[in-house]
Amino acid sequence: MAQRITKFLIYLFLVVLALLCIAPFLLMIVNATRSGTEITSGFTLIPGSSTGENMKVVFDYFNPFLGMLNSLLVAVPATLFSAYFSAMTAYGMAFYEFKGNKILFGVILVFMMIPGQLSLIGFFELCTKLRLVNSYIPLIVPAIASAGTVFFLKQYAESTVPRALLESARIMGANEFRIFNSIVLPIMGPAVSTMGIMGFIGNWNNYLLPMILISTPDKMTLPVMMATLRASTDINKNQGAIYLAVAISVVPILLVFAFFSKYIISSVTAGAVKE
Repeated sequence: MAQRITKFLIYLFLVVLALLCIAPFLLMIVNATRSGTEITSGFTLIPGSSTGENMKVVFDYFNPFLGMLNSLLVAVPATLFSAYFSAMTAYGMAFYEFKGNKILFGVILVFMMIPGQLSLIGFFELCTKLRLVNSYIPLIVPAIASAGTVFFLKQYAESTVPRALLESARIMGANEFRIFNSIVLPIMGPAVSTMGIMGFIGNWNNYLLPMILISTPDKMTLPVMMATLRASTDINKNQGAIYLAVAISVVPILLVFAFFSKYIISSVTAGAVKE
């Protein structure tokens, strides 16, 4: 009897926790259908009838679909390159012995602790000298060098990739790129997918760098375009439109997470399995 009560309380706690996690998304969707006056009047979960008006306000300020396309042009290649080359770097640091390996790994740890905002002015000056301002290149290429991703994947590779398998592949005549692409990368798939999801969310929501580097309105990413709506003079009237724009911007993130969340579970549970 006591065990059943304990299990019931645990499930009750998990249900309440799930509802608390869902509540902000539900409130965002409901407020996207309400006017600014209705939002300021009080909290409710009953949808309003101002979706069309909010949509009109959003399109009066910017084209959310163009902003979504621009964000995809930045987030997708940055995520793919970061995941692949970070996995390659992690593999090299985990299984190759060379002078300075530990020092290099320590440098990576140090860079993880340094806020990116500290190098913002110097990075902007560098982009100006290289004539890369108002281009997507400085938003994609630097994202490839992700210290946090390399650190996570190195630990994962050391715990899941057997060295005997690599030696067997070398004896069979496979070169190092073949070993990495055909053997190591599939084994590291759950961890790479997990960091890819996190990287995509970070690149999609990136606001500071695109705001500074992109000056052409048609090239602005969705978060920067949404800032024009949040900075409007009639912000109280446009609150419903702001919620609608945020709801639109969240859709790709939810889709990516829905399709690849199983890899997060695989990554978490992989270390708990004993051979």
